[in-house]
Amino acid sequence: MTNDPAARTLPTPDALRPWITGIDTGTGIATGGGEVPEPFTHVPDATTKLVLRIEEGGRRDTLVVGPRTRATYHASKRLASCVRVELGPGTARPLLGVAAGDLVGRVVRLGDLPGTSARQLAHELRWLEGADAVTHLAEVLPARLSGASGRSRRELLRAAVEELSTDSGRVPSRVRELARRLSVSERQLRSLFADGVGVSPKHFARIGRVRHLLTHGATTSWAELAVSTGYYDQSHMTSDFRTLMGVPPTSFFTGRLPDARPCQALSRL
Repeated sequence: MTNDPAARTLPTPDALRPWITGIDTGTGIATGGGEVPEPFTHVPDATTKLVLRIEEGGRRDTLVVGPRTRATYHASKRLASCVRVELGPGTARPLLGVAAGDLVGRVVRLGDLPGTSARQLAHELRWLEGADAVTHLAEVLPARLSGASGRSRRELLRAAVEELSTDSGRVPSRVRELARRLSVSERQLRSLFADGVGVSPKHFARIGRVRHLLTHGATTSWAELAVSTGYYDQSHMTSDFRTLMGVPPTSFFTGRLPDARPCQALSRL
């Protein structure tokens, strides 16, 4: 979720659904091109993404963008076309060779990761674009990932993610209650999330709530949103929003944002 008006959702092939939770195409942050006058916002995101990026000058990169625990605001958006592939819970380690927790707040080239699978995939995707890249992923990933160990752990993790997610009309589960229902300890649940998602169960739920507020805040009252997302009251909701977004909800929705800064993580690549 960014202020990218060109973003377009692509269908996820059935063969990828056990591993990939979403695919879209649009513009991304790059290192060349002209500036856009309004700030560009990256909101908190508990997922890890594979990003195939082509700059206006033709330079290509295949990047891994780790989970973002808080919002960042950037001074400009430099245009590049990209395809963003959202990895499902538990996919990072078998595909990339690293735990999702090792990628939090980071943007790295796919080929720079230590795993053989990551380097091979980077080589294969280097010259593919859009639909061709998605087709290739659908052809090669199921065979490479279906034999990965830890299937029961991934299924448990995905069940936990579902219970902690914030959907319209549904309050996410409490972490302690969820651990009890899944017959694991809270410590085991935190370990599952650190490896397969990158953030703790509590922070995953917080990010989900704030993203729900971002989606519905312009059309729904704060009091109603506080109740529907499971906050104790509106003041707790406002405090959580401020912590993750850097400003209270009223400031964000009226455009009073923190000072923007260059997108250093990508400009260094």
